[in-house]
Amino acid sequence: MDTDSQLVAALASDLDGAFENLVLAHQDRLYSIALRILGDARDAEEAAQDALVRAYRALAGYPAERIRQLRLRPWLATIVLNLCRSRIGRRAAAGRPALSLDAAEPGTLQPPADERTGPAATLARRDAGRAWADLLLTLPPAYRSAVVLRHVDGLSYPELATALDRPEGTVKAQVHRGLAMLRTAFETAERREREEMTA
Repeated sequence: MDTDSQLVAALASDLDGAFENLVLAHQDRLYSIALRILGDARDAEEAAQDALVRAYRALAGYPAERIRQLRLRPWLATIVLNLCRSRIGRRAAAGRPALSLDAAEPGTLQPPADERTGPAATLARRDAGRAWADLLLTLPPAYRSAVVLRHVDGLSYPELATALDRPEGTVKAQVHRGLAMLRTAFETAERREREEMTA
């Protein structure tokens, strides 16, 4: 039995006693999803906290049998994505653009780490992580959500389809197109940087 299955069983029998374990098991991944979607650490923290509050309220209203049937990872991802969409909508209405992820956490959404160690290699990896995070923010929301949930959060395609409430073929296409857009944006940024260096 995997950890989420055990957690769901514990939630079904004692929500108040087991909810802290849900928070500990999923708070970091919810924050990471929100950070990659929103691009702002403060907004991401609030979205992750709100998602956990909403999850608790929903679970409190569910019968034990419904809780036992939950697929926890995609269910929680759906909650945090909906909160992120609402925040993006409010930003757009207020005229606030998406923010840069300059404060992105090292080790997330980065190309494979270089075998070299030391301050220069660490700085290069951090800069690459920031560049990829900034590129991710340029994707349209549907593609960004699919790429984040698949490649940052690690959801399987069936879980991704559940979280986004779309057919599996659609989410596969969105991940594929999102990655293609990222690749194109990366190549364009690299070409521009080379041109600036030779000018």
